[in-house]
Amino acid sequence: MAIRLLLIDDQTLVRQGIRGLLELSDRVEVAAEGSDGDQAVELARAHSPDVILMDMRMPRIDGAEATRALADAGIEVPVIILTTFDDHHQVLAGIQAGARGYLLKDVSLESLIEAIESVATGKTMIQPGVTESLLRGLTGRTLPDAAAPPERLTPRETEILRLMAGGYSNREIATALSRSEGTIKNQVSSILGKLGVRDRTRAVLKAIEMGLLADAT
Repeated sequence: MAIRLLLIDDQTLVRQGIRGLLELSDRVEVAAEGSDGDQAVELARAHSPDVILMDMRMPRIDGAEATRALADAGIEVPVIILTTFDDHHQVLAGIQAGARGYLLKDVSLESLIEAIESVATGKTMIQPGVTESLLRGLTGRTLPDAAAPPERLTPRETEILRLMAGGYSNREIATALSRSEGTIKNQVSSILGKLGVRDRTRAVLKAIEMGLLADAT
């Protein structure tokens, strides 16, 4: 069964373009579309989508504010922020508002569909390039609301976490660090356990929120 998507973007041509691309696949169905963040709550209630794909920069209410409004209204539909901008302040605002995905509009169709499918199943999906931009923007500072991790990460685990933030797979990390893939898999599991999260993307986001990667380059 196709994933039902609510598409929110203030630019008509962009909406039509995204819808046209998604219609090339039978994995995603655009159930409804809106042109303003104000419409997100109303359309989500009316059409019960599985995922909301939302532009960040819109008049009156932007993507982060609309995502927060959905949560305040008790609408538990995962949101993917889609934007042409990679400003770290916007990325952080979207994440803090509760967005489960963050992609740039130059993402490929297959990557977009994979992100929609991942978010629909409860995962998070932050495009590696976006994560790298956020890390650069946070260099040298810790977020004010950052909480201490339940258990301190070792220097090796921090190094692995930084590679995870860069989008590297376990195999690629193993090659970069001259370790076996099984060893890296075990260390990733340890990182997830220490941070109290269930997947790699949540680990990276939590590390960013706690300032653990603020000195990454």
